[in-house]
Amino acid sequence: MTTAPMRKDAARNWQRIVEVGRQLVDDGAPLQLNDVARLANVGVATVYRHFPTPEALMETVAAPGLEALVARAEQALTEDDPWQALTDFLNTTLEAQLTDPSISIVRAAPDHVLPRTTEITTTLDSLAGQLLERAHAAGTVRGVVTWDDLRPLMCGAAYAATVHADDQETRLESGRRYLGVMLHGLHT
Repeated sequence: MTTAPMRKDAARNWQRIVEVGRQLVDDGAPLQLNDVARLANVGVATVYRHFPTPEALMETVAAPGLEALVARAEQALTEDDPWQALTDFLNTTLEAQLTDPSISIVRAAPDHVLPRTTEITTTLDSLAGQLLERAHAAGTVRGVVTWDDLRPLMCGAAYAATVHADDQETRLESGRRYLGVMLHGLHT
């Protein structure tokens, strides 16, 4: 079943709502749909028609960043050196978590409200697991480590970098240092 394309005015409203949502997330403000409607200069019903919950808007805001991580993981799987491919992907993931707050929020959520988000995150986890398995097969990663172990460690490194730094550059430097320590512990 296909859905009819949005009318031009509805598409403009959708875009404005997502842009306001993006700005609020980047500013660290909560996504209150009534506030989003006011800031996007649209009716509250319009916001709720497009995004029935704040989580749906958050997932929509995060989708481009998550899709970029999927593309990066797919590219990493084509690289010759499994250890370098894994570490480069993890560095990209950490940077995305530290520069786009919506990614960490969506990745930390126990459930998703949009089927597309579930699809993207499932694909991302599968690809990341494949990268880790390639590194295992090459003998460059300790055999006891799984993606289910590594994923929360990545969230932890991003969280620690966010908590302990006030500006983005310091967060990135700290996050890279924390990831480096973690990778040193993983590497055989």
